[in-house]
Amino acid sequence: MRYSASTDVVLREIHDSDLPVFFRQTNDPESLWLAAFTAKDPADRAAFDAHWERIRATPDVLNRTVLVDGDVVGSAAVYGEPGDREVTYWIDRAYWGRGIATAALRALLAEVPERPLHARAAADNVGSLRVLEKCGFRVTGHERGFAQARGAEIDEVVLTLEA
Repeated sequence: MRYSASTDVVLREIHDSDLPVFFRQTNDPESLWLAAFTAKDPADRAAFDAHWERIRATPDVLNRTVLVDGDVVGSAAVYGEPGDREVTYWIDRAYWGRGIATAALRALLAEVPERPLHARAAADNVGSLRVLEKCGFRVTGHERGFAQARGAEIDEVVLTLEA
């Protein structure tokens, strides 16, 4: 089922009650494999909590919870230094293929007028690359990096959204 006008995709500030949902979502094996560049040990709840406490306290990070029809389905954020800011998002696998990531990223981009913005994705993460391209990001480079979720160095695509 694709995202439709009757599906309400909304971004809001992150609530403490969202964190257990995010933790569950970021421990899905298939999601981890595709995201590739994840925490060293995604099952380490203390490290997860410390990470979220740190980024929620950082004024330059814009964090949002993604809601679909009122349900928490993921998160989206913009972080980094001015001129080198990057977007990231995570959508629960149960919601993949519905256009929700695209709708959420478009909503995030509407909140952040500054450009350029950057993004990165594993080269074989076709779905995420498609979301980024539909939102106006263009491939600007290729790199290799160590993907914790795969335990190996893999190809990564770098994308940029210009003015």
